[in-house]
Amino acid sequence: MDKAEKAATMGAQTDIIIEASAAHMARRGAEIWCQSAQESVGLRGRFALAVSGGSSPRQMHRLLAEEPYLSRLPWDKMHLFWVDERCLPVTHPDSNFGAARKDFLDRVPIVPEHVHPMPGRVPPEQGAVRYEKELKAFFQRTEDPLPCFDLIFLGIGQDGHTASLFPGQASLEEKEKWVVWVKGGNPCVDRLTMTFPVLNLARRTVFLASGRDKAEVLKAVLESPKAQLPAQKVRPSKGSLTWLVDREAALLLSKTEGLYGSLR
Repeated sequence: MDKAEKAATMGAQTDIIIEASAAHMARRGAEIWCQSAQESVGLRGRFALAVSGGSSPRQMHRLLAEEPYLSRLPWDKMHLFWVDERCLPVTHPDSNFGAARKDFLDRVPIVPEHVHPMPGRVPPEQGAVRYEKELKAFFQRTEDPLPCFDLIFLGIGQDGHTASLFPGQASLEEKEKWVVWVKGGNPCVDRLTMTFPVLNLARRTVFLASGRDKAEVLKAVLESPKAQLPAQKVRPSKGSLTWLVDREAALLLSKTEGLYGSLR
C-alpha cells in the first residue's frame, strides 16, 4: 500500500504516537487526559469523557490518583461515562466500572453524581435504553444536544473489536441508537456498548494499545483497508483521532516518515 492509500485509511487528522513502553504510554495518556480536561473546562465549563475497560488503560487510570495529575485535573467539572460494560456485578473482576473504581475513582475528589456507570445489573435491553436516556439528558443540557464527548478513550481487541462492537454483529451497522445490547467477547457475556454514531462525534478520540499480542491487529487496522475490522469504523466526523501505542504493539508497523508519529 502506498502513502496515499495509507493516509486515506487513517484519515487526515490521525496521529500515531509510539512510546517506548506501556509505562510511558500510560503517562502520555494521563497527559492527554489532563490537557483535554483543562481545555474543555476553559471553553465549555465542563469536561465530558467516556472510557473503556480492558487492561490497556488501567495503568493510566492509576496515575490519575497520583501527583502531578491528581492536582492538575478539574475533578469537580469532570463527567465520566463508559463506552461499554459487561453485565456483571460491580465486584466482579471483569467489571469495567469496578476496575475503574478500584484503580482511581475511590481515591480522587470527583463528584459522585458526575460518575455515570452503565446499568449492568438490569436486563440488558432495559440497560441500553436507560443509558441512552441518561446520555440524552446530559447532552440536552448543553449547547449541543448531540453526544459530543470532549474525549473518548478506546481499546482494541485482537479480533479488531473496540468498545463491545464485535466483528460480524448487527451492532456495527446501527445508525440510530446510541447504546445497544450485545453478547460476545471474552468472557462471552451480555454487554452494553455505545455505537459508532456516538463514538464518531467526539472532539478527540484516543486508542490505547500495548503489548506484542496487539501487533498484528494494529497493523491490520492501520495498514489494511480490506480488513474491515470494527476499529476501522471509528472515524471522527470533526474531531481528531490518536493511536497511542507502545513499541511492542507497533512492532509490525511500517515506519514511513511523515505518516507515523515519532518514537518516544
